Amino acid sequence: MALKKRGEHKYNSLIFKHIKILQELQYSSGLFAASKKGVSTGYDKSWLRDNFYECLAFESVEDFVTVRKCYKAILSIFLKHEFKLDYAIAKKPHQKHEYIHARFNPETFEEFWEDWGNKQNDSIGSILFKIGELQTKHKIKIVETPDEFRVVQKLVYYLSSLKYWCDADSGMWEENEELHSSSVGACVAGLISVKKIKGIDVPEWLIDEGKIALNNLLPRESIKYSYDLSQLSLIWPYDCVSKKQTEDILSNVEYYLVKDRGVVRHKNDYYYNADPDGYSKDAEWTFGLTWLAIIYKKSGNEKKAKEYFDKAILAQNNHGEVPELYFSNSDKTNENTPLGWSESLFVVMLRMF
Repeated sequence: MALKKRGEHKYNSLIFKHIKILQELQYSSGLFAASKKGVSTGYDKSWLRDNFYECLAFESVEDFVTVRKCYKAILSIFLKHEFKLDYAIAKKPHQKHEYIHARFNPETFEEFWEDWGNKQNDSIGSILFKIGELQTKHKIKIVETPDEFRVVQKLVYYLSSLKYWCDADSGMWEENEELHSSSVGACVAGLISVKKIKGIDVPEWLIDEGKIALNNLLPRESIKYSYDLSQLSLIWPYDCVSKKQTEDILSNVEYYLVKDRGVVRHKNDYYYNADPDGYSKDAEWTFGLTWLAIIYKKSGNEKKAKEYFDKAILAQNNHGEVPELYFSNSDKTNENTPLGWSESLFVVMLRMF
């Protein structure tokens, strides 16, 4: 792992600790579980989106061996299910099972067949985004073989067939089928990024359709939600919104959703809601704090960055792990502890301070 030598970074020991936690979530295939293996919630599975976010920590410490292994495994998943891409390209899918699934067995790369919100266009956008960045910015060879070039090109055609700019999907939280700004933005950023790879064709109109839809949606996340934690992704890592749009997103998230131990995903979030009616006691997601710290650090706002950094440090549990969430106004976490996504953003944050 290409960390600075001990003593050159004041958070080295903490970074090593959380990288170790992430390493324990990785399978021999290269894919990561969403949380610890064997957890009863099903988070021992591999999500495309979670693997994207989990790899950010290894990228931040310049461990591109781990990153490359993970993305090669993801390409193997797409190749295994290439027939689904072919069907979807030939005719726009309408049923959830016709879409590329969001979760896979991390050892066999098979889909899980139970009913799930598999219409998650942002997950495809995120993979394209990082493949493009790794290949062109970091010069890490991800797409090498004719098979890999073919399947990545089909992912572009897949988004085109879906008409991602007007396709109602389940979004980052796998819930309501709506047009989500976070999903459209991920696809726009993914297409812009992968277009830079020589040999991958991305027509400009395909990007323009997404930009128009994104600008029409913002500052809302969707028809149902005026604001949402997922919109932070549009600021970082995707960097696909204007200064004014960035200000609006941050203003909404901070005013309506930031709590002491985390950030609420959106108002009236029923997932792990502490109220029996699932209405008022929304769970507090820890990675929202690290996300805000990263965004403010990158923008040069040291005061706000330090504010969220301090909150994120306190969001670790008594074992020094970063959980998925805390129940509303409590020190009780859910079982998805540690959450790989949370651990990864925590490492990224530490590396910036």
